[in-house]
Amino acid sequence: MKKIKKMMMILTLTLTLTACNLPGLGASTKSNDIVIAGGNTTERQILAEISLQMVTHYLPEVKTDIINNLGSTLLVLQSLTGKDSNISGAMYTGTSLTGELGQEPLKDPELALEKVVKGYYDKYDMIWFPSYGFENSYAFMVREDFAQEHNITTVSDLENLSPSLRAGVDTAWMNRQGDGYVDFKQLYGFDFKDVLPMEIGLVYDAVASKEMDIVLGYSTDGRIQANKLRVLVDDKQLFPPYDASPVLTKDLIQTYPELEQIFLKLSGEIDSDTMQKLNRRSDEMKIEPQVIATEFLEEHQYFENKPEENLADLKNYTEIAKDLKGEQ
Repeated sequence: MKKIKKMMMILTLTLTLTACNLPGLGASTKSNDIVIAGGNTTERQILAEISLQMVTHYLPEVKTDIINNLGSTLLVLQSLTGKDSNISGAMYTGTSLTGELGQEPLKDPELALEKVVKGYYDKYDMIWFPSYGFENSYAFMVREDFAQEHNITTVSDLENLSPSLRAGVDTAWMNRQGDGYVDFKQLYGFDFKDVLPMEIGLVYDAVASKEMDIVLGYSTDGRIQANKLRVLVDDKQLFPPYDASPVLTKDLIQTYPELEQIFLKLSGEIDSDTMQKLNRRSDEMKIEPQVIATEFLEEHQYFENKPEENLADLKNYTEIAKDLKGEQ
């Protein structure tokens, strides 16, 4: 009897783990359904929901699903290359350029976009779409009242105050190569009185409560607005661009050519302030990403009135668009 119970427990555990790895119980890429890779961050989950709901609005006859809780860009990519999914709701230029594409970091956003567009198409047969309109990068930030008192809008504006400033920064940033602490000092030519490494989730409350004068956080975090912080302009471009875009497989677009127009409708429609607000509604107000996406898209009428664009008309996409349409 004990042996039977043990076998049943093992079988149940196996089925549970297997189900967790399925690309969605309602849709499968093998059946030409659309499966969207989300992530384990609020932002990626919201953008995955926006992607899914745009698809279901314009292609209601197609089965769709989402895989969430993928813990890294690499896992998102593996779900695409392994055909568990065929859309990523969000990929970031700086992350993918130096990560899976193995190239040097670039400061120019246009050049970085050009490299990932070409790299993803050549290496993975995937279409990296134009940016939603925001980037999620490291950013220095201060309290809004502090910024107004000292007339601060850029990182360089901190130089005269820096000998008296306490800075709270992400622990991982201290030893980063290319855009870390050492690089900051070399590029901007100054340092702070105190630099305290901390878990990045703590920096927003630390500066809001005046434990820190300045902190390094993420530029689209919802806690920026919640704590009335000002993001400072990285005027010397310490940080590479991390513009966010949807990515679709070439096979999927050839199966559903309408997806080109559907996802071009989202191009440039979500700026940093908007993404902060959407993230805040989930993180602080505990509203589900699905609800946030629905309300956002309904407010903008699913961008139905946006003039049509074509990949062929966009810089960096001409050759890809010709290839998709079978032109020489």
